[in-house]
Amino acid sequence: MSDKYLMGVDVGTQSAKVVIFDLDGNVVSEGKQALRKMDIPAPLLAEHPDDDLWDSLKLAFQRAMTEFSQAGRKAEDILAMGVCIIRCCRVLLKENGELAYPVINWMDKRLNKPYQYIDAYKGVRYITTTSGYITHRLTGQFKDTCANYIGWWPMDNDTLDWSTDPAVWKSCNLTRENVLDVVKPGEILGYVSELAAKQIGVPAGIPVVATAHDKAVEALGAGSLDEGVALISLGTYIGAMVHGHANVKDAQNFWPFQASIPGRYLYECMGVRRGMWTISWFRDQFGESALADADKTGVSIEELLNREASKVPAGCEGLLTIHDWAPPSEAEFRKGVMMGFDGRHTRAHMYRSVLEGIAFTMKNHMDKMANELNTPFKRLIISGGGANSDLFMQIFADVFGIPTSRNVMKGSASVGCAINAGMAVGAFDSYQQATQKLVRMGDTFMPDMENHRFYNALNGEVYTQVNQYFDPLLKKLSPLVDYA
Repeated sequence: MSDKYLMGVDVGTQSAKVVIFDLDGNVVSEGKQALRKMDIPAPLLAEHPDDDLWDSLKLAFQRAMTEFSQAGRKAEDILAMGVCIIRCCRVLLKENGELAYPVINWMDKRLNKPYQYIDAYKGVRYITTTSGYITHRLTGQFKDTCANYIGWWPMDNDTLDWSTDPAVWKSCNLTRENVLDVVKPGEILGYVSELAAKQIGVPAGIPVVATAHDKAVEALGAGSLDEGVALISLGTYIGAMVHGHANVKDAQNFWPFQASIPGRYLYECMGVRRGMWTISWFRDQFGESALADADKTGVSIEELLNREASKVPAGCEGLLTIHDWAPPSEAEFRKGVMMGFDGRHTRAHMYRSVLEGIAFTMKNHMDKMANELNTPFKRLIISGGGANSDLFMQIFADVFGIPTSRNVMKGSASVGCAINAGMAVGAFDSYQQATQKLVRMGDTFMPDMENHRFYNALNGEVYTQVNQYFDPLLKKLSPLVDYA
């Protein structure tokens, strides 16, 4: 099967990406398109404007295929594509599969509750996920992966199919007629339709393969299959997860989700909402002078900020960032906090403090999961664009006190998509073989144990204590400034 290729289709909160791999894991071509800015009609509401997910994905496909053909490759040698789209969103479709309402993003507080019909949803026939919607756009089929139904959905995670319990359907305000048919990860959802082929520039008939929810696909694509190896996925939502074999029913500090390997599970603890968004926010709001300095030195603004922050000592000389820019559903009153300012602090302190706050928050959530599983973490894998930062990688290693690695392909969801796609068409004998071929380990950062001891003290004595003092004040602030 030489000179054959697999496509990974990855749409996140901020961008759409299409990557084409050969069967040895080499990237042959890539296309990317930024999504438009989210519509925020009111506080804690978030919608994707117009048909932005599909419009952006079409451009990403076209760019990937242009580069693919310019390299002298043949489109008919593409075996299949795996599709991974942002999870925990709600998509409302008309009878013909078109959007009946803008895609409701996972940051929207309406996703904290079951679907509820309102007059604005007139004409809704199907309630589905982003992966169900994009599958329909690509194939014309009303099908979806069973592994992207998280939250208020009547999905049975033991049978990997819709629940047969009427009470579960009632609790979700849904009926079987409202939802799409589902298949398991690594199974074929349908084939690229003639209409879609003209729009995205690939041959009609290419198999479109189910994956799972985006974080599970990243975990597969990062190669984090061994016990004690955890993946931290740096996205707009920063999540942490480990693979498992059982659908744990009474977990207290993690959720058991379907993995991107059928019959396996992914254990995921609480993460950081608007995690990497916070870094982009800092860069865009406070980076004007840094941008000028970056131009003078001939580096990107991100590289300049990382260089400056690398000179700041661990702990930022007392400056702490609490990451509640998008609060959890159980405490919607919370807001982001920066505390500890004094005359020593510069933009470099602020930037490093944002990074350290993410690492502290993730460690505190992950320690609870590790203790409950009775499996201490022995290594971290970091995926996502933030893994490009040596500083951020070292902060994770120092905060956790364990070796921390990144892969050559930082966006591991694309790799996971290609693995699922390859399994569906027989390109690989097993998920283990596919992972060995497609996942390529990059740099490993060893912890500075002196920094680790200091971070442990700062985290235990200060960072973990913050909410108990700020919550009473933020509860009073929220009704004064937040309007639904």
